[in-house]
Amino acid sequence: MNDNLRNAMVAARTTPTDVAAALAVDPKTVSRWLKGRIPYPRHRWAIADLLHAQEADLWPQVTQQRLALASDVQAIYSHRWAVPQSVWHTLFQGATKQIGILTYSGLFLPEDRRILDILVDRARAGVKIRILLGDPDSPQVARRGTDEGIGPDVMAARIKNAIALYRRLHNVPNVEIRLHRTVLYNSIFRADSELLVNLHAYATPAADAPVMHLRHREDQGASAIYLTSFERIWTTAVPHSDESQPDAGQDTDS
Repeated sequence: MNDNLRNAMVAARTTPTDVAAALAVDPKTVSRWLKGRIPYPRHRWAIADLLHAQEADLWPQVTQQRLALASDVQAIYSHRWAVPQSVWHTLFQGATKQIGILTYSGLFLPEDRRILDILVDRARAGVKIRILLGDPDSPQVARRGTDEGIGPDVMAARIKNAIALYRRLHNVPNVEIRLHRTVLYNSIFRADSELLVNLHAYATPAADAPVMHLRHREDQGASAIYLTSFERIWTTAVPHSDESQPDAGQDTDS
């Protein structure tokens, strides 16, 4: 029951029928709100104006949720390329328990020799490393390549290149690489409670899209949403078999 809303309506001498008429909704909808369902923002604002009350007083849990979301955000970068390389190094170097990488190719990571060194070092120190790459043969990868304007073959080739570069990790303990076939709305890079989330946008290369730096504090925060997404994709992904790929283990400096 939402006693705050009920008491505010009594104080304003307003009935559920009055609220329904003012907001052009069914009286049954107002009844559900009184029973505890949280209205859409536009309805919350309209009800608060109608009752001459504050939204936070009528639905204090909404304010608590907003605070939880805001407390997670450490920084926002306008583009992924604007994230300093030192931030990526510090992120993974600071891991003591686990590292998670979820992307389609994320080729910029294995192309960085320093990051590969860090991943090897952390894995040998007992840090669990899980890497999720897109299945290069999946329609989802082909569609993403088309949406970015580079074509499906280029996106698949980038993934295969990333797989080849990650081959250095294949005999390192505590490392597992899986291939996924999901429509990827965000790329996620995790080191313990720290996350960098690359927000994807239609027809925009991932490198040009924004990145949020989040710190996981509680299960109701923004970070929990992305951690849950990572875990769900991990459970449906297929372990990568090195033998299934053509030999691409040559060393490159490009």
